[in-house]
Amino acid sequence: MSGIVLSALVSVHNEERQLADCLERLTFADEIVVALDACTDGSRAVAERFTDRVFDGAWALEGERRNAAIEMCRGQWILEVDADERVTDALAREIRHTVESTSYDWHEIPVDNHIGGRLVRHGWGASYGKAAYPGLFRKGVKRWGLQRVHPRLEWSGRKGPMLGQRLHHYVDRDISDMIRRLDSYSTARARDLRDAGDPGSFANNLRRLFSRFFKCYVLRQGYREGGYGFLIALFAGLYPMLSHLKATLEDD
Repeated sequence: MSGIVLSALVSVHNEERQLADCLERLTFADEIVVALDACTDGSRAVAERFTDRVFDGAWALEGERRNAAIEMCRGQWILEVDADERVTDALAREIRHTVESTSYDWHEIPVDNHIGGRLVRHGWGASYGKAAYPGLFRKGVKRWGLQRVHPRLEWSGRKGPMLGQRLHHYVDRDISDMIRRLDSYSTARARDLRDAGDPGSFANNLRRLFSRFFKCYVLRQGYREGGYGFLIALFAGLYPMLSHLKATLEDD
């Protein structure tokens, strides 16, 4: 395989604090592409230490930003990560081997989530956290939907087996950070619900509160993580209910 085989892609908004730690783990790729979304901090200066493929923009929707960033990539394959994620050496080797040998079009990558300095492996899901994500794909097979948060994905290729090595995701610094993220996610989701004209019913979202808690705490074994597992399950259940209430009770 010749030319630019693998592009590592990061799209950010004001991430100067942790961007360098992310980018220094991506130098195994043939190019690093950084999309700056209305950044007002020093993210550009940090990015330019690692690549000349730095692009400025301002996007109202997360899906729009991610699609635009994918188009900036020149590689046949794209590895999409966020600024709070880290690729280990073992994962980097597996990614290189995969793009040079696979016959499939996209692969999921398992994720180890960290809260502060603690690894919290169990209980994630239901739109509040990810245990794995489709981060490695051929250019042209993945397109994000036009939503503000958790945009839907459209695929045109074949899914391959999940990779074996894990991405490290430093998702929250502490419990206060978890609460702020729940507030931010539910506010963005409420705007999407208002735009769609379908905020759902109180009864259905009340049911989802309990079903999502059960899924995360019991089925995904969040109980094994103690208090953090309880909070993850609780916030996963509260997310659709808070989004519904913000969409129906608050002005945009």
